Amino acid sequence: MPQSIVVVAAVQAAPIYMNLERSLARAVELIAEAARRRSQLVVFPESWLPGYPAWLDTCRDVARWDHPPMKRLYSQLMDNSVVVPGPVTEELGEAARRHNLTLVMGVHERVNTGAGRGTIYNSILTFSPTGELLNVHRKLVPTFNERLIWGAGDGRGLKTVETPVGKIGGLICWEHWMPHARQALHIGGEDIHVALWPSVKEMHQIASRHYAFEGRCFVVAAGSIMRRSDIPQELEMADNETSEENELILNGGSAVIGPDGQYVAGPAFGSEVIILARINLERIREESMVLDVTGHFNRPDIFDFRLKESDSRKDSIHLVPAASDEFLHTSTEVLIPPSTEVLLPPSPDSPPPLRVISSPRQSSGFDSDFLGMEKRSGQSA
Repeated sequence: MPQSIVVVAAVQAAPIYMNLERSLARAVELIAEAARRRSQLVVFPESWLPGYPAWLDTCRDVARWDHPPMKRLYSQLMDNSVVVPGPVTEELGEAARRHNLTLVMGVHERVNTGAGRGTIYNSILTFSPTGELLNVHRKLVPTFNERLIWGAGDGRGLKTVETPVGKIGGLICWEHWMPHARQALHIGGEDIHVALWPSVKEMHQIASRHYAFEGRCFVVAAGSIMRRSDIPQELEMADNETSEENELILNGGSAVIGPDGQYVAGPAFGSEVIILARINLERIREESMVLDVTGHFNRPDIFDFRLKESDSRKDSIHLVPAASDEFLHTSTEVLIPPSTEVLLPPSPDSPPPLRVISSPRQSSGFDSDFLGMEKRSGQSA
């Protein structure tokens, strides 16, 4: 069994949009910062490598047939998508191993050879503290205009995996409104669910809180930051969109939610932050007294449920088997350090340094930290 008290983190920051190499470098820095705060699980938002394509919602002519700017943009996005397995997964796995934590990353995934080599998938990658790739989940149904960018995933990654912080499963964005997808993970016995969003706006907050309440599990909801200046320059903004360069297209909303549906930490909007929370997995058993949708609140004599695992994924993805008991007992109890201020060391291609401020807060009987990241100007996050 995993330990009861664990520390989880949701990273709410902007990647270097459409630049996989620089975004990966920033991810490694942010993972290190979360690890410095003793995080055992670090979660990034939907398609964070190399950034959610929010221009589908904000720009003109994105659905025009044979439109040269969009064709070039798709080619650029494919060039900056992640091959699984490949050099990027090796570096992410190494970051997880170096800091002895479980890592969840949202990526654009592409296939190098064979079937699907012209298709991009919206995927979740989950890495163990030993650096092994535990699971790859491809978004089952891209939402509305996302189908211009991503292909449909399959059921192979719709499962939970054992980690030192408990059983983890994840869904992407509007998959949280797919009842059968939710039930598949509920049956998998999630302790912690990762909910990856472009930004966690009001209805997404509702879906995340509902998932925690329904599944009697903790939810780490992660949303991105995207500014108007991050939109590809070759596209023209729609008439009703702002031209202010610093206007936020995606404004975060990341949070940690308890199995009673109440907030443990966050939500935080409008700035780059790391949401950090110490959670007690024993709360899951307490809250299960009133609801267990896979047990005493289920009626298998009336309803049937079956997950058909697809064999449609032809490319080879090597995943590790279920973790051993020895692996599950490798973590030790941790304490969140007192409030401090640090300056993230910049790499040559990184954005300006960020000042990190930690302030403790209490919510629903849990301890949590809110790590606000702001630019050197000293303006409050």
